[in-house]
Amino acid sequence: MTAEDLNYFTLDDIAEHNSIKSTWIVIHHKVYDVTRFLEEHPGGEEVLREHAGGDATESFEDVGHSTDAHAVAQQMLVGELHPDDREKLAKPAESLATTLEEEPSSWLPNWLIPLAAAVIVTLVYRMYVAESEL
Repeated sequence: MTAEDLNYFTLDDIAEHNSIKSTWIVIHHKVYDVTRFLEEHPGGEEVLREHAGGDATESFEDVGHSTDAHAVAQQMLVGELHPDDREKLAKPAESLATTLEEEPSSWLPNWLIPLAAAVIVTLVYRMYVAESEL
């Protein structure tokens, strides 16, 4: 499929394809009809059905698909996500990143408490060893 042949689909269009008879997923803003591939998918049909009618980009990348998997996916390409809906997919991730960046650094519980616990354990151990030598 060439760039001129690509159709644009909205998230609502894609959401309608969430059944066994018609299963579409979005990966990197590209829309794939994976209906015929459900039974052949090495990870099982459930993996694809879980993302039916929605975005599967994160799961697809987390698994680390091979170049062969990318080639197979190209055969199922039916279009692209409409540019207006691309922002809708990006917003939750951006807001999470913004939330994480705004949180103050919490080195105290992450470093100081375990360090204090280690010092206490060391002191108790030394006292126990000193008593047993007497």
